[in-house]
Amino acid sequence: MAAKSPRAGKTGAAPDESAGPPFEEALERLETIVDQLEGSELSLEDSLARYEEGIRLSRRLTHTLDAAEKRIERLVEGSDGEPATEPIEDGPRGAADKPSDGELPF
Repeated sequence: MAAKSPRAGKTGAAPDESAGPPFEEALERLETIVDQLEGSELSLEDSLARYEEGIRLSRRLTHTLDAAEKRIERLVEGSDGEPATEPIEDGPRGAADKPSDGELPF
């Protein structure tokens, strides 16, 4: 009988980094897919498969970056003159900068 993975039985859990390749590998794979799609060597069917994989990777990477952004704190000077931290507000990636659902992020 095969041993169950420690993650077996979890349902409804949010996707995490262990659900796929590490962030850097996923980003590298997405860059490879973009390069392949920009070339003309792939058949239509292969192009569609790569496109779908690229969209999945893009969404996962965006989710990971958004989660990391929420964890970042900014170092500020507190009211007593001592350093303090506060959560960052919407910075360079405001709602206007985010791609719409139908728009490709790459």
